[in-house]
Amino acid sequence: MSVQYRVVVAKKDERVDGPDDADVVFTVPLVDAAADEFDPTVAYMRGVLKASGHTGVVLDELKSGAAAAAIADLVSQP
Repeated sequence: MSVQYRVVVAKKDERVDGPDDADVVFTVPLVDAAADEFDPTVAYMRGVLKASGHTGVVLDELKSGAAAAAIADLVSQP
């Protein structure tokens, strides 16, 4: 299964990592993802981080830390 991560900077301005035809897509606003205490799992449970696709894959990505690493990389991009 392929995964895509999107960090929304502004309307129609996103930082994207992953294929366009991904099976699972994570989306989070930059303001939230750049916060000091950002935790993707907590953000997902609060509805700040949105995910579409197979729930098992979503939870595996969150548990493994892959989501946190990918989102942190997108946040650090200029």
